[in-house]
Amino acid sequence: MKKAINLLLIFILLAAVLTGCASGSSKTGDSKTLVVGASVTPHAEILQVCKEILAEKGIELKIVEFTDYVQPNLNVENGELDANYFQHKPYLDQFNIDHGTNLVSVAAIHYEPFGIYPGKTKTLEELQDGAVITVPNDGTNEARALFLLEDLGLIKLKEGTDFTATILDIAENPKNLEIKELEAAQLTLSRQDVDMAVINGNYALQDGLNANIDALALEDKDSEAAQTYANILCVKKGNEDNPVIKELVEALKSDKVKAFMEEKYKGAVVPVF
Repeated sequence: MKKAINLLLIFILLAAVLTGCASGSSKTGDSKTLVVGASVTPHAEILQVCKEILAEKGIELKIVEFTDYVQPNLNVENGELDANYFQHKPYLDQFNIDHGTNLVSVAAIHYEPFGIYPGKTKTLEELQDGAVITVPNDGTNEARALFLLEDLGLIKLKEGTDFTATILDIAENPKNLEIKELEAAQLTLSRQDVDMAVINGNYALQDGLNANIDALALEDKDSEAAQTYANILCVKKGNEDNPVIKELVEALKSDKVKAFMEEKYKGAVVPVF
């Protein structure tokens, strides 16, 4: 009887160990599996190319698609994701301040030119007094949109305005434009109801728009915005030197990914490596 009980205890302990192994985390510290959050276009599409590269090295890349700018950061912070790829560093820096997160950039990958796109009004020359222009309402991207409007001579911002600007920082508006702040994902959906819209590169692509072809005007490729707003790979602080993350960075900066960006997006996504 005693022997039977001992054998039963051994069996239970062995089962517990095996169960623990089977249910081990897929995170970077425990295996060669990476779970990465991304915007649908172009980020998830670019990661699909990386998936092939990493598979050759025995690393499985799982891509989780998001349509917002908040959840993918929260999910890296809480450990549900190993990394994300959808944002630029000014947005990340402000997000850390606003949400008390500890997220860092490990690599700058590409730049998406901001553009102003036609809605009911088809050219900048036709823009009338009181016309409605929509801009993204999230931190830093709104400023970026306003700087583009200033470059086009449509508004003038207050002296010393930086990349935290909002519509409250407009000093001059000679055409009395109504500049409406909308969630970035809504800009393409509402474009036909307004005169023009200043749209983030990834959302423009999702709507079938190419900045080089369809935008009425773009940020200057040599502008401060172009240098500042490269899209990055983001991880939680402390994971920067993880070998599997480094493999992902190497894949993202590969010639194969660069060629994919240039061929597929034709200037709407510009590699910065």
